[in-house]
Amino acid sequence: MPIVSPTDITGTVDWLGLVADREVTLCADPVTEVEVTYAGFTGEYHGGLTRGSCSRVLAQYPERGTEIRNTRQITILSAEELADIAAAMELESVNPEWVGANLVLRGIPDLTQMPPASRLVFEGGVTITVDVENGPCQFPAQVIEKIHPGHGKRFKSAAEGRRGVTAWVEREGRITLGETVRLHVPPQRIYRHAAQG
Repeated sequence: MPIVSPTDITGTVDWLGLVADREVTLCADPVTEVEVTYAGFTGEYHGGLTRGSCSRVLAQYPERGTEIRNTRQITILSAEELADIAAAMELESVNPEWVGANLVLRGIPDLTQMPPASRLVFEGGVTITVDVENGPCQFPAQVIEKIHPGHGKRFKSAAEGRRGVTAWVEREGRITLGETVRLHVPPQRIYRHAAQG
């Protein structure tokens, strides 16, 4: 019996992008298709089989730069949640490139709440595994502030619970704009001992 099961929830690829060099800018360049390898999206700065640890995993690796498995190769957002962020910021839109998105999906409800270990299985064969929720940070806020002065500071609160997820590649291939994707999810349980940590 499979532990991760297909659902009836499907979406479409609404936007694809690559961050060429995060040291230069967080902004992603839009593309119409991406080559997907076990290291992530070809040409993506955040790709690679391993990465240096960062502030998001300080509780596990107090020394920044510790080499760890790269489970945040890809940043996935929801078209609907981006629209909600824009509305909360009193903007007409928040463009995916401003927040360093790699993949924007339309049609998957509450995308940011997808459970870890969920699979996104694309019609072309690529499979991406969800790692964790991508918490809002100040870097997209800085980009938005340059474009819409006075609005950047609203990003963090507006994006809370809507910032999408990070993910890694389980099966290689190619993803194209407009492609259909199906959500597969693991069993849903609450680990009652976590509060005792």
